[in-house]
Amino acid sequence: MRPLKKKGMEGGVKLDRWGYQVNTSSDDCIASINSYYLQVLSYGRERRVILEATLHDKDCVLANILAAHFLSAHPSRASPYIQAAQSRLDQATSYEKAVFHAVSYLMSEGRDDDVAFDLHDKLLREYPKDLASLKRAQILCFYMGRADLSLKLIEQVLPQNEGGDYVYGMLAFPLLELGRMADAEQAARKGLEINKQDYWYQCRFKEAVRFMEECSVSWTSCSSFIRILEVYDHHIWKELERDDATPVEVYLNALGLLLRVYVRDELDTFEDRLQVLASRLTDQDNWFVDWHIDILILWALAKAGLTSKAEELLEGLKSRLASASKKKQQIMHRGILLAEALYEYGRGNEKRAVELLGPDFDAYDCKMIGASDEQVDVFNEVWYCMLLNTGQARDAVEVMEKRIKKREGSPFMWRLLEKGYVKTGRLEEAKVAAEKASALESSHFV
Repeated sequence: MRPLKKKGMEGGVKLDRWGYQVNTSSDDCIASINSYYLQVLSYGRERRVILEATLHDKDCVLANILAAHFLSAHPSRASPYIQAAQSRLDQATSYEKAVFHAVSYLMSEGRDDDVAFDLHDKLLREYPKDLASLKRAQILCFYMGRADLSLKLIEQVLPQNEGGDYVYGMLAFPLLELGRMADAEQAARKGLEINKQDYWYQCRFKEAVRFMEECSVSWTSCSSFIRILEVYDHHIWKELERDDATPVEVYLNALGLLLRVYVRDELDTFEDRLQVLASRLTDQDNWFVDWHIDILILWALAKAGLTSKAEELLEGLKSRLASASKKKQQIMHRGILLAEALYEYGRGNEKRAVELLGPDFDAYDCKMIGASDEQVDVFNEVWYCMLLNTGQARDAVEVMEKRIKKREGSPFMWRLLEKGYVKTGRLEEAKVAAEKASALESSHFV
């Protein structure tokens, strides 16, 4: 079949995965674009396939702007693709132009997140089947800390995508962030019934659980941290050892787990693993992709003694923020303070870290770094521990007593509260907290 022809277009028009028109006569270009969509939706490891699309058709606007976005963490590498897309914009289809304007603005210096959202909102109203753009918009909402806007977008396009792949995973996430647990579970289950790869974050949770269940008989005499060590070695690290490019999500999982272990005074078991991981994260290709992972990398580099590299990363974050709009700087103010504090925490300078965060710190005010409720909660644990370790046990107890009402099922929180009660001489309350922690620990590991 000959490619569709459209007046004013030199090559031809083909339809992408969503059924929208793209100005190209190359079947291979469209195939690479469609493969990229799939990688984005599944958090696959082959997202660089979009660069192949530009080799098949160097003039394709959609291929070039998507390639630019893929390389957006490295502006000098992304710039030629933006320029290539811009130079051929007159020959682009209306769909390509809408994607170009939304993506190019998203990548612009000094962008206003509200404007970036509005452009994606407009794009999705006109082209509601474009789930890759929906995913991009939801990630933007994630960094804005606006789960409500994320849900608005998915509900807006859901009627045109009923029964489709990946859409229910994207529905589940904002529902979860908004505390609608039952609705989130229902959406997630529906997504998995349609497609077993339909989940927001690609992780190895199911495989890890299966592994733990198989081995649990031999673990009765082991501490919970030995079990976690097995999961790290057999699942998370296996992902890091693969020959292909490691997605940022895998590093995020590894660092997040190690920080939780460190907060629980169990890092000795993992010390060599942290050193190996930190040495890999000196590669600047892993920097400036995501604020959340940059903050975790800062802690890991500092903790591993790679101070000069940590300082380089921190200065890079400050420089990038300084070039952002005043509005963005205000939004990210707490984020950069958290970054500095985690650097000091990694160095062992907890007093300075506490000073940086201030007396009213709450990690849930830092969701602009691009972290879920569960992911930012570890920073609250860091905060409680630092207060206890720097002679501010009364303050620590006060905030933990408020927090425990929401996390009463966490044995670690009860252990921290027990420690706080002991430090403040409230021994009877410490005994009650210890009993509560023991009861929870006997039913599951932390």
